[in-house]
Amino acid sequence: MNEATASSSAPRIVPHLWFDKEAREAATFYSTVFPESAVTSATTLRDTPSGDAELVSFTIWGTPFMAISAGPLFKFNPSVSFIVNFDPSRESRARELLGETWDKLAEDGTALMPLGEYPFSARFGWIRDKYGVTWQLMLTNPEGEPRPTIIPSLMFTGDNAGRAEEARELYLSVFERSRPGQLQRYGPGMAPDKEGTVMFSDFMAENTWLTAMDSAHSHGFTFNEAVSLLVRCDTQAEIDAYWSGLSAVPEAESCGWLKDKFGLSWQIAPAAMEDMMSSGTPEQIERVTKAFMPMKKLDIAKLEQAYRGD
Repeated sequence: MNEATASSSAPRIVPHLWFDKEAREAATFYSTVFPESAVTSATTLRDTPSGDAELVSFTIWGTPFMAISAGPLFKFNPSVSFIVNFDPSRESRARELLGETWDKLAEDGTALMPLGEYPFSARFGWIRDKYGVTWQLMLTNPEGEPRPTIIPSLMFTGDNAGRAEEARELYLSVFERSRPGQLQRYGPGMAPDKEGTVMFSDFMAENTWLTAMDSAHSHGFTFNEAVSLLVRCDTQAEIDAYWSGLSAVPEAESCGWLKDKFGLSWQIAPAAMEDMMSSGTPEQIERVTKAFMPMKKLDIAKLEQAYRGD
């Protein structure tokens, strides 16, 4: 395990959402739902396998997100959801704000766990919004080490049920600036969940908090490309190391995307590429797009060369 050496630094793992055509619309909607949220850039990638695809960067309550409109290939499901911590120690109106946020997400949305009181939180609800993205709104107990407002949450279901701890240990071993957090296990009499498997855990990887849990119930869903985790890398050595440590499905390797042994999708990309795609001229963006489309693992030098037009 690599100890966190700069936990105060910005997170370098960014949730990435795949939409059919609604990326900008959804990002704009989220900016009206959550505080401190805004669309920061939008770029059209020309002539991708999905045709012209719009890439959108945005923030939700200060947390960076990315989204793409690239066709109806994948559907969101609750295997990856987003915990939203409403912390009374940071927000005086935490409870009221939670309710207001729930009401906005509930417009054409579906409650998966109704808003109410639960043993783990005085106010909690799990909801699927009108685009299919799922959110866990939680009134946070302010005791103990604070957590970020928004945390990606991984649910290990189906053949993955019982593997959350294995995944957690893999991610802690692969990523720099990582450390474990909480780990709570299922006890006896909690069937179909097996005693000793993970009821809840969290951990930091690349200064980004993630949560993981097992669920042996018959959900009928598991990880897919609708939600991936994009890792912003500063060097080719980082790209190489993370690619080697995570990629487990060779046929899934494409354009910087990979799947790990649990089927979770990651994008391992140069941090500079985001600036290229958001700030470049149409000609520069087109050259970079043509350069990365044939790649599996991304090559920083070749992308920079394409951007410069060398």
